[in-house]
Amino acid sequence: MNAPARFFDAHNHLQDDRFAGQQETILRAAAAAGIAGMVVNGACESDWPAVSELAARHPGLVLPSFGWHPWYLDERGPDWETALEQRLEQHPEACVGEIGLDRWMLDNPGRWRSLLADAGQNKSEPPSFAVQEAAFTAQLRLAARMNRPANIHCLQAFGRLRELLVTTPRPDRGFLLHSYGGPAELVPVFARMGAYFSFPGYFLHERKAKQRDVFRSVPPERLLVETDAPDQMPPESAVIHPLAGPAGRPLNHPANLPAICRNLAEFLGLPEESLAAQVAQNFARLFGR
Repeated sequence: MNAPARFFDAHNHLQDDRFAGQQETILRAAAAAGIAGMVVNGACESDWPAVSELAARHPGLVLPSFGWHPWYLDERGPDWETALEQRLEQHPEACVGEIGLDRWMLDNPGRWRSLLADAGQNKSEPPSFAVQEAAFTAQLRLAARMNRPANIHCLQAFGRLRELLVTTPRPDRGFLLHSYGGPAELVPVFARMGAYFSFPGYFLHERKAKQRDVFRSVPPERLLVETDAPDQMPPESAVIHPLAGPAGRPLNHPANLPAICRNLAEFLGLPEESLAAQVAQNFARLFGR
């Protein structure tokens, strides 16, 4: 008799305030659904303690990650790099992330502010690209020095990301391009640099056919799957664990991951069990779990 499939969420934000204290219930549901590991990403220093607490309570399930997301760089203090290094030293298993580059928010500041407002946050102007580059390369160098996996966000900046990855030290164990939305021709380029590519349930929407097709180019040994919960809601067919947040807004649940994997396997023409096993191997190789 085959062992039940084990699933691994390469990127989520379980510490998010929109979960409104439901994290323990969510984790029980995720474990019952076969989730054996998840990377929970801090986006700014104010949410790192919540990530640490989740990892301490669930050491076999929650792998912490700490970093400064480009959307929140205006909140940094003067000693932000020291604070990040100290947090990572407290968690020898932790990743560096979510870090990255984002030109989309600079081109769409109104939509950016609206998305943050929906999450209960108010911002005026997005950080400049120069500020983003400086913060990204500093954090990537830290990941390389400590040899921790980096969890990277990139929107509409893949050419510049490629240049910075060439000129900046990278962690030997590799890095994740979460919700990879870049072109197919850059997949082998990034893979040679040590990249893994995670597929989000959001790409199962019909309108995301172009982004979905890019994953046909991802080498099997570099493929991961993510929820990005509570964001990036998949289509209804993959929402097997509905969850309501503030004002009744739907939230993505980490336990939707098996349905995302099932749909991705069908799209790639692979047996679901084969895909789950390959992703488990890849997750262990990158994250050490």
